[in-house]
Amino acid sequence: MPLETVLDGLAFPECPRWHDESLYFSDMHDGKVWRIAPSGKAENIYDVPEFPAGLGWLPDGTLQIVSMKDRRVLRATASGLAQFADLSRIATGNTNDMVVDREGRAYVGNFGFDLNAGAEPAPTVLIAVEPDGSARAVAEDMWFPNGMVITPDGKTLIVAETFAGRLTAFDIGAGGSLANRRVWAPVEGIFSDGICLDADGGVWVASADGHSTIRVVEGGKRTHEIEHAGRHSYACMLGGADRRDLYLCTAENHLPQKTVVARSGKIERVRVDVAGAGLP
Repeated sequence: MPLETVLDGLAFPECPRWHDESLYFSDMHDGKVWRIAPSGKAENIYDVPEFPAGLGWLPDGTLQIVSMKDRRVLRATASGLAQFADLSRIATGNTNDMVVDREGRAYVGNFGFDLNAGAEPAPTVLIAVEPDGSARAVAEDMWFPNGMVITPDGKTLIVAETFAGRLTAFDIGAGGSLANRRVWAPVEGIFSDGICLDADGGVWVASADGHSTIRVVEGGKRTHEIEHAGRHSYACMLGGADRRDLYLCTAENHLPQKTVVARSGKIERVRVDVAGAGLP
């Protein structure tokens, strides 16, 4: 599977999303949110000094952005970005990825510890942010809840637990509650980061400490692997007119003090057989 470079010279691209026929992503360590239009033109649409992470849209099309270091969710308004939810009392580490359901409820992960300072991993919580901005923990004992997807029927949330070597699934209940926690797929040997779902129920998994992106199905069978020698993948998204373009966020390193100097980050693309599905 040959990889095509779509955009390079980035610091640390993360959290790609396909929305309104365009690719959006956060250049996390450069403090910028980007949009790549159907024409291929790349545009910096928002600056988020405390590092942008997860992106998601409300039912009315309003964009929400996770601001990592100050542990907030921001909302786009006519006059710019405004605070929507302050998660600093709940999150025990930098806030990270996010998925927004069809009711406008956001599920937000966080590190749980100071990764970049070399602290020991520690469990944390998964947070739900309601459309009114109120927030609560909906799952505990999560080991770095990271990339997330919601199945097309809206009934299942799948979360990559980066430091647990697994994708974990929950049933989504009334009011966004989570139940029936289970291992959806073990991914031993992979620091699973961003994920995306396809129409056959497979999940593409970016490996934050490996040189490939894999596709797994429920139970853990690995069906495909895309290699990118010398580069780690940090997130992925299925997009394009037929949702069969797999976009990868890759870089040589994840440490901010190195990424902003090296600017080795790229958005890369490869064609796959099965179209994207579900959320985000």
